[in-house]
Amino acid sequence: MRTAKIITIFLSLVCATAFAQGAKDKIKTLKVAFITKELALTTAEAEKFWPVFNTYEDKQFEIRFRKMRDIKKRMEKPGIDKLSDKEATVLLTQLEEAEQELSDNRKKLIAALKSVISPVKILKLKKAEDDFKSKLLKQYREKGDKE
Repeated sequence: MRTAKIITIFLSLVCATAFAQGAKDKIKTLKVAFITKELALTTAEAEKFWPVFNTYEDKQFEIRFRKMRDIKKRMEKPGIDKLSDKEATVLLTQLEEAEQELSDNRKKLIAALKSVISPVKILKLKKAEDDFKSKLLKQYREKGDKE
């Protein structure tokens, strides 16, 4: 139950920020600052890192909000209960392909970053991304509790 609530809140947050450009820009700015600080990027590293990372994020956004959104809409009730096995198989294949694209894109990021920052900083990037999401979700929950 708690996990479902967290997922619902997180998805609501993601959807709200996707549609609220001002909030999206603010979050992106905070994320850039957070990652820069956590990775302790030098000016030279930052100049090479951010174009690579931004390209990665743009592609992840495209996959998540264009491909995955359409797939997940079809998986909602009552539509999912009306799918034939053939339609479900096609949808499942599309889901697997989208998830593979997300994974492949992450692998491309890591490969590209190996010539930009150290392996330790690449690992710190993963941790920083996870920590930023957690921090954002916590703030969102705290804001929701006050209302």
